Amino acid sequence: MYRITKSIGLFTLACALNAAVKLPALISDHMVLQQGQPVRVWGSADPNESVKVEFQGQSVAVTAAQNGKWAAWLKPLVAGGPLEMTINGNIIKDVLVGEVWLGSGQSNMEFRLQTAVNHDEEIANANYPMMHLFQVKKAVADQPAEDVVGTWQVCAPASVKGFSAVEYFFGRHLLNNLHVPMGLIESDWGGTPAESWTSREAVQADPALKFVNENWDKVMANYPAAKERYDTVTIPAWEKAVADAKTAGKTPPNRPGGPQGTGHPNTPAGLYNAMIAPLVPYGIRGAIWYQGESNANEANAYRYRRLFGAMIQDWRNRWGQGDFPFLFVQLANFHSNPYWPVLRESQTETLRLANTGMAVIHDVGESKDIHPKNKQDVGLRLALAARAIAYKQGIEYAGPMFQVATPENGAMRVYFAHADGMRSSNHEAITGFEIAGADGKYVAAEAKVDGNTIVVSSPQVASPMTVRYAWADDPVCNLVNQVGLPASSFRSDQPHYQ
Repeated sequence: MYRITKSIGLFTLACALNAAVKLPALISDHMVLQQGQPVRVWGSADPNESVKVEFQGQSVAVTAAQNGKWAAWLKPLVAGGPLEMTINGNIIKDVLVGEVWLGSGQSNMEFRLQTAVNHDEEIANANYPMMHLFQVKKAVADQPAEDVVGTWQVCAPASVKGFSAVEYFFGRHLLNNLHVPMGLIESDWGGTPAESWTSREAVQADPALKFVNENWDKVMANYPAAKERYDTVTIPAWEKAVADAKTAGKTPPNRPGGPQGTGHPNTPAGLYNAMIAPLVPYGIRGAIWYQGESNANEANAYRYRRLFGAMIQDWRNRWGQGDFPFLFVQLANFHSNPYWPVLRESQTETLRLANTGMAVIHDVGESKDIHPKNKQDVGLRLALAARAIAYKQGIEYAGPMFQVATPENGAMRVYFAHADGMRSSNHEAITGFEIAGADGKYVAAEAKVDGNTIVVSSPQVASPMTVRYAWADDPVCNLVNQVGLPASSFRSDQPHYQ
């Protein structure tokens, strides 16, 4: 029978263990350990204390160092469970071995299942005892922390409704496809930029990223004045608005957020320190990422390609597991600003890194809502990338991806990867392409499929030189491949990677 231990179990476990032996939040009842690779179990104890870890037929004894820290390494584990782990004679219950994925980013990753489309039915059917969830409590830190606050939960209607919808749908698809236990770790915070999730050392190591600290220095210099305005103007105005709303019988406005400054989640490295660094000792298969909205502006959209790549490499270096799969979501269609497509381009450029994959979703967004409710397709497309990249399944996992474009007889011939069976999604003419001549003025163009290429032309441009597709914040476009996955936006006068 499948055992479910309530949150009080952590307290019981802590009391039951040898008083000197302490474990991080991740090493607890219902945890899921990564199969097929060495697994670290760690914690603290009295200096020189002996600690013995027993699991899946293995017994490893270690001695705590003078600072009290200890780590025991288990040889690669075989998928299965529920099992028990014994540490100094005390039992951690309902342990699974399978696939562990970390989900991170900002509000669209944080977006809860209880607010997704068709959420009532999705929640009611979310009984998956072989999928366990761990949600990291939000925190900011000046230095790398040693632990997070959170507990492992068995995936069930009560536990999953407040969990990341994207990560849940991602994990559910993999569970049903791979038929091994799934462990999903969620660590995200709405409205935060990529630099908050990148270590201080990674930013300082790249001269091209010096703008991160320069910008934050300006924020901190302005903080005292901004905090005074917040306290003396913003809050009193909000308090009056609340009083007026109550008098009128209306819903009071939410309290306005404070200015950026000390302890703010946008602090460079602040979320890495508090919400990523403590997870690093825990073995994972890979990471999924949904973020970019907070960097999609004039100052940062183009720089994001350097910053995002540095963040991915930083995480990989920290985990020490090589180039683990890192899969991310391209920004959805949303009526925002002209730098939205530039941010998408920066995300596409990041595919130059090994074992990366991108879910294109500009066909499932909402023009007037930055938080589209269709998270099923987002999770599915990330899972398809995982099946192909992490698990080496021979499936199509991406829509048409631009490779190169060349002028040809008064038109532009555009070459794509992932291009088999290209067509429009609605069985109408392909839309979303534009071409320009030497003057750089783009006009809408006709697009016709020719094998794995598309020929783009317009009577308004006799000698086209460049072509672009879906180059707008909220594009009207419909190119897909034979499995219905949408083409990524692109412009041919910038370098791109398959």
